[in-house]
Amino acid sequence: MRRLWYFLGFLFGATQALPAEVTLPDFVVSSEKATLKAPSIKEASGLAISSRDPGFMWIINDSGSAAEIHLVERGGRERGKIALAQAKNVDWEDLVSFSMDGKAFLLVADTGDNDAKRDHCTLYVLGEPELPLPGENLSGKITAAWKIEFRYEGGPRDCEAVAVDVPQKKVLLLSKRTNPPEIHELPLMPQHALEIPITRKTGFAQVDSPADSLIPFRNQPTGLDISPDNSLAAVLTYYGVFLFPRKAEEDWPQAFARKPAILSPHCLAQAESVAFSKDGDTVIVISEGRNSRIVSYQRKP
Repeated sequence: MRRLWYFLGFLFGATQALPAEVTLPDFVVSSEKATLKAPSIKEASGLAISSRDPGFMWIINDSGSAAEIHLVERGGRERGKIALAQAKNVDWEDLVSFSMDGKAFLLVADTGDNDAKRDHCTLYVLGEPELPLPGENLSGKITAAWKIEFRYEGGPRDCEAVAVDVPQKKVLLLSKRTNPPEIHELPLMPQHALEIPITRKTGFAQVDSPADSLIPFRNQPTGLDISPDNSLAAVLTYYGVFLFPRKAEEDWPQAFARKPAILSPHCLAQAESVAFSKDGDTVIVISEGRNSRIVSYQRKP
């Protein structure tokens, strides 16, 4: 299987051309080798880079695990965890790090729904915890600043790809098992306390893999992130990373409607987590399973 992945990487590694009106810097796989050395992370389903220190990553485990957020150094060493009080990990599937009004936040997306039968899903928004001192590990509990229980327009959806559009104060949710993937939007800030909001479906994302039928479920989005300057979105699938550039006057549904740039395959067994670095020059991908490789795509100078 590994040989097949590398063959596909050689065959389809070139980034696809974008429309003439849109320019995008190239990203190439970094030669840096790092491994997730964190025994408590068994099924990494969400990844976010710390806004407090870009040398740290936050990671969550998949469904059935404790309601905990794990702290890991960029090189892969675990530095503790913090429990999210008054929360349950029904099926945590993505994690977002963002800054708003001068404050650092994390958003935990409890949005997994393989059988599309959940009555509602939940987003937890919390202030990013203080990082531990050198030589110490993180511990303790934190309570969400607010949570959003919501339903989808058109009925339940399975979703593993969530991002925050900070200027618009919106949450973007990309469905996994619809073809093509649907883009849904939801207000980031709490609305009417007694009403469960319903997402608004705004479009579709073009994530057709060039791998044909060789990779199972190749076109299913498993992760999403937006660059800190709000100009790029990275959609992760089991095949690879798709980059969608956004012009200043566009909204995200317009950007997702175009054919993306496709980076060389990540060659991971079950990639489900993607994040931009805080300078926007690196895209980081990890897989479920213990001791995942940390794959980094670096922006060319």
